[in-house]
Amino acid sequence: MPGLRVCLLIALWLLPVMAGAARERHAVQGAPCGGYPRLAIETMRGMCAGLVVGPTTQDPSRPLRLPRSLLQLDADTWLVIDLGAWDGARGAVWRLRTGPGDAVAVDRVLDGLHLPHAIVRGPDGRVYVGEMSRIVRFDPRADDPAATVEQVIGGLPDNRLHAHRHPLSKFVFLPDGDLLVNVGAPSDQCAGSGARTASNLCAQSEGAEDAASLRLYRHAGNGRWSPDYEVFARGLRNSLALAVHASGTVLQAENSYDFDARWSPFEELNVIEAGRHYGWPYCFDTAQASPAWRDRANWCRSDAHTAPALLLPPHAAPLDMLWYAGAMFPALQGRLLMSWHGHRSVGGRIASFAVDARGVPTADAQPRFPVYGQGFRAYGAGPAATPAVLTSGWGLSPGVRPQGSPVGLAVASDGAIWATDDRAGLVIRFAKDD
Repeated sequence: MPGLRVCLLIALWLLPVMAGAARERHAVQGAPCGGYPRLAIETMRGMCAGLVVGPTTQDPSRPLRLPRSLLQLDADTWLVIDLGAWDGARGAVWRLRTGPGDAVAVDRVLDGLHLPHAIVRGPDGRVYVGEMSRIVRFDPRADDPAATVEQVIGGLPDNRLHAHRHPLSKFVFLPDGDLLVNVGAPSDQCAGSGARTASNLCAQSEGAEDAASLRLYRHAGNGRWSPDYEVFARGLRNSLALAVHASGTVLQAENSYDFDARWSPFEELNVIEAGRHYGWPYCFDTAQASPAWRDRANWCRSDAHTAPALLLPPHAAPLDMLWYAGAMFPALQGRLLMSWHGHRSVGGRIASFAVDARGVPTADAQPRFPVYGQGFRAYGAGPAATPAVLTSGWGLSPGVRPQGSPVGLAVASDGAIWATDDRAGLVIRFAKDD
């Protein structure tokens, strides 16, 4: 029973995560942060972390199980995606009604969703949500939001029974209205029996599945998209951090292979262009062949493989990114912000990069990346950039906080930076520290 075996493996993987979340909760300390209870997260100078909703050592109640992405509706109203669980249709969309110094009202808007992750306001003003196998839209201000749900894109792969699955349908709107949709890889390295096609390629990514890719669904006008798709780019293991710059540049931050090595492989930041192949499962880092595909070493070094624009820290697990355009933090204006969800010593951060006119971070001559307990570590090879870290102290501190697990990022109308932490069940507002 392979499905049962995979579900058991996933449950075993989640046990230490959930047990850790139960043991360690955030303490609330000191004066409020912008009117919200202050969390003991060390931040860049002039910033503090305020608790919007979530369990603490003082109050263990957890209204949001696995909060992922979030969207502001107006000054006092937010929508938050709750994955719910990694099995079944237990996801939800919650509405938060907030205000400094006031109790936050939490209301369920939609439920029964299947692994929801992404939430975006579309060009028509409606709210779009990505579930595992489809994208829907709805009107959150309707008397009955559930009655307004309609499917926009269907037929996305159902990855729930795969090991090393990547089932979440992140998506972005391109400037012309087309939809670019992540289809994650159903395995780590496309290895084992049946992995190769007759042409000695990965059957998952370049066979009938078209996995590990970005699909393009053409805008057909009047709020409709073609049901047929084109493979826009291939060789992308999992594109949850996907963003479109004002210049039109599409950036993807790759969650790379699950090697056991602590410092390998590096994650990637890719500039996405139509028709390019970005290497999965054949290559990692800039041009090294992956263990299951050593016979593709020459291909990895060829022009057929599009190398990453920059390397990112190993096992950082980037899950979201955006360019800051708020007024609260002038020093961050125009910079790329990125959440690092990884549970190892590199993860648990929100990082920031200076960018060029295309929105692409600029490489350093001697790039370094942060490691809890070690300061900064040199990359050693390949193009990379040294980040400014917004949350320098979000590592594990027993009795004070668990290590951070940031997922979604959003910039509020007042310039505050909002983030979710799914393992801790938090929504956090990073604001100016008066």
